[in-house]
Formats: sequence, structure tokens, C-alpha cells
Amino acid sequence: MKLRSLFVAGAATFLVACSANQTMPQPVASCVFADGSNQPAPEWVCGAPVNGVDLSAVGYADKSGAGASFMKQMAATAARVELAQTFSVRMTNMVKQFTETTGAGDSETVDQVNTSVTKQITEKTLVGSRIFRQMPTPAGGMVVLVGLSPETVTQLAENSLKTSMKNDRALWQKFQAGKAQDELAAEIANMGN
Repeated sequence: MKLRSLFVAGAATFLVACSANQTMPQPVASCVFADGSNQPAPEWVCGAPVNGVDLSAVGYADKSGAGASFMKQMAATAARVELAQTFSVRMTNMVKQFTETTGAGDSETVDQVNTSVTKQITEKTLVGSRIFRQMPTPAGGMVVLVGLSPETVTQLAENSLKTSMKNDRALWQKFQAGKAQDELAAEIANMGN
């Protein structure tokens, strides 16, 4: 009996010791800082919605000797560019291909160059955008959340609608629609004759 209980105690100790050597899987954060540290970050850093902010964008600035104020300004600028791009982006793309051969037969060489250039231009005035959240990153950078309040988004949407209704294309479309209505009315009037 004594030998049996000693064996059971030894086996239990062995199992506990083996389980202590195994590393338990660490939970994976759903959002991490993009500064290379892979440290867990608040959800807003990865673009999760924030109460009281209708439209938002996240900007990041690397650590700089110019100081925290400079990093905050650079991060806010990056976020505002992304935010403005949600309203309008004009893109142009250019692709160039060049192939040249020299020599003949087995001594022929082929040089080939492919170039693709994309230019992206954003033209939008962001009135009312502000920094809602900011924090330093583990690597010493700065991350900010820039956004627009619900009231500002509503005002921008109304202004965009008013502006589009005053442009030449909208006026032309309105003219064409009126002209089509007049033609239809004339046809209906001629049906009675």
C-alpha cells in the first residue's frame, strides 16, 4: 500500500513538473501597434468606430528628434489626408514599358524596363476635423485619431449637395430633363389632334 501511494505521488509530481514546462499559448491581440513592437493597442488604433465620431482616420508618425508636438502634427496630417480621401480622390496612372535587344543569336541580350507610376491627388477642405485620441506607441512614435463629429458630417454633406447642384454639369442635366419633359408634353398634346 505504501509503495502504491508513493508511486501515485511520484506520477502526480512528474505530471505537474511536465505541465509547468509547457508554455501556455498567449492570447493574440485583435489590434497591435504597427510600429514593429507588436504590442497590443486600443481598438481605435486599428480603425474601430469611436462613439461621437462619425468619420475618422488614424495617422501614425515615427519617433522623431523634433519632439512630441512635431510627431503629433505629422500623425494628424497623415490622418487628415486619409480622411479627405474618403470624400474625393483623383488618380492618374502611367505605365511605361521598354524592351531592347543587342547582339544576335546566342550572344543576344535583352534589356527590359517596366515602370508604373500612380499619382493620387486629394482636393478637399476639411473644416471641423480635430484630434479625438492620441497616444505614444511602444517604439516611441505617435498615433492619433482624427475625425469629424456627426454634426460636422451632416453639414459637409449638405454643402457638397448644394455645391454639386450649382455646377455646370448639374445645370446641363437639369436643362436636359426639362427639355425631355417639354417634348413629352408636346407629344401628348399632339395625340389629341
